[in-house]
Amino acid sequence: MSRNIKPVWKQSRRLGYSLLGTGKELQRKPYAPGDHGRNNRSKPSEYATQLREKQKVRLMYGLNERQFQNLFVRAGKIKSEYTHGENLLNLLESRLDNLVYKMGFALTRKQARQMVNHGHVIVDGKRVDIPSYIVKPGQVISLKEKSKNLDIVKTAIDSTVSRPNYVTFDDKKLEGTFVREPVRDELDPDIDEQLIVEYYNKRL
Repeated sequence: MSRNIKPVWKQSRRLGYSLLGTGKELQRKPYAPGDHGRNNRSKPSEYATQLREKQKVRLMYGLNERQFQNLFVRAGKIKSEYTHGENLLNLLESRLDNLVYKMGFALTRKQARQMVNHGHVIVDGKRVDIPSYIVKPGQVISLKEKSKNLDIVKTAIDSTVSRPNYVTFDDKKLEGTFVREPVRDELDPDIDEQLIVEYYNKRL
């Protein structure tokens, strides 16, 4: 599986969106990288706008193109009251690495993904080392006992100010529960999932 090794700061500047969620990438240089980044005022085409939105969300959750496209197709097969785009966002939010991040076990999604890969994460009492594992409502996420004492875990938990309403967290047990699927208002308002749907509808 190919890994994204491009500098995340440059990717954030090119997309005009903080992939790390901190905003630090755009504070000093809030324009695209390159010789023409500062002075480029041309209006992007409809396709370019759709592509940029797809790339933004794909990189934000740390997926490669094949993973993201497969998840999009899977979202289209879900029978629910939500739109295709909303189903896609729900699947992304239900990924184990994302929930480890949202519960405060890690400072970034990348760090959360590494924790899952290295076998630190427990789901319903069983070790799961697959970051793309889709967590179901009601499942409990925790860490191995030794992993709870890791400095990166302590730092992440101490730095967590709030958690989304669709998860609960027990500070004493250091475990969280994925209570329910999120509703659209609880997700990033800067994401336009309809642009992603339009992009793939032209390609698939």
